[in-house]
Amino acid sequence: MGLKEWIERPAANVAASERSVSNLVRGAVARFTTPLLPDDYLHLVNPLWSARELRGRIVEVRPETADSATLVIRPGWGFDFGYASGQYIGIGLHIDGRWHWRSYSLTSSPTWNDKLISIAVKAMPEGFLSSHLVTGVPAGTIVRLAAPKGDFVLPDPPPERILMLTAGSGITPIMSMLRTLDRRAVDRDVDLPDVVHVHSAPTADDVMFRAELERFDATHDRFHSHVQLTRSQGQFPLDRLDEVCPDWRERQTWACGPQQMLDEIEAFWKKAGIEDRLHLERFAVTRADTSGSGGTVTFAKSGKTVTVDGATTLLEAGESVGALMPFGCRMGICQTCVVPLEKGHIVDLRSGKEHSEGERVQTCISAAAGDCTLDA
Repeated sequence: MGLKEWIERPAANVAASERSVSNLVRGAVARFTTPLLPDDYLHLVNPLWSARELRGRIVEVRPETADSATLVIRPGWGFDFGYASGQYIGIGLHIDGRWHWRSYSLTSSPTWNDKLISIAVKAMPEGFLSSHLVTGVPAGTIVRLAAPKGDFVLPDPPPERILMLTAGSGITPIMSMLRTLDRRAVDRDVDLPDVVHVHSAPTADDVMFRAELERFDATHDRFHSHVQLTRSQGQFPLDRLDEVCPDWRERQTWACGPQQMLDEIEAFWKKAGIEDRLHLERFAVTRADTSGSGGTVTFAKSGKTVTVDGATTLLEAGESVGALMPFGCRMGICQTCVVPLEKGHIVDLRSGKEHSEGERVQTCISAAAGDCTLDA
């Protein structure tokens, strides 16, 4: 292994393997560089050379539609290019003195070869970061990254017959899957599985990755695409599946899109008795779906209290009365906001999981489930 490979690849295990040779070497060097750590010097040479946190450099911003773009990113030390197609990453951007975080599905195919990843971002009217990423971030910008996560993944080997149902930006994790299947067919000299993809968008100009989907349709006999233009054709009715994909009941299905669409698909599959063949990706769990009952939150260190509803996070509750607590991403990724729960119960707004006294909780994504006291 050459010097370049040693610098880039072994360092990817630093965070996960505390007793690795890389860590021992860096630990020894740290004793001679105190008060600065080796990481501080490396950062001066290259901002991506950090063992403390995942970073990346945006190398290209490529428009997809009028309000969406693909961001190609070169990750630095610590990124695992062996992620599963369909997973998502967190991305943090420093704007006006504050780190803003969001999670986006990876659209790239997992590979160590080119050491690049991509995400696709659709600018939302209420989304400050998404709009900035689509229209305001230049190539060369350094971003923070969170490790790939998610269970909405394509297995290897994939099923022989697949149905994909997407709408809007819900196509993004599916593109990673399609690109992975395409790469797999070339690299392993195997046939593409039989894939039927039904995608909905308002107009043809709103179809993300339209040219690539058309190429897949033209070059792969076993890939069949149906695009529903909702502004002129209306919403795709699920009972049309018998026409578009007659054997849909026998296929493994991956679906991603708006909440209402996914709810309807889930009910449709359940009615058919085949919900075990359905894989859903919900980009965001609404607070109303998993909120606690609310209550009076006491902040033990400051002695302040506040009564809140079940959709207000503990972090927001503290800020409303001046009980300030540490925070970072404000979306449950960075773990900066974790504090002990002294009394009572809280609920995780993402998963609905309840936590009780004695546990450490993330205040930015948790709400009161009755009266509770935080060691904060």
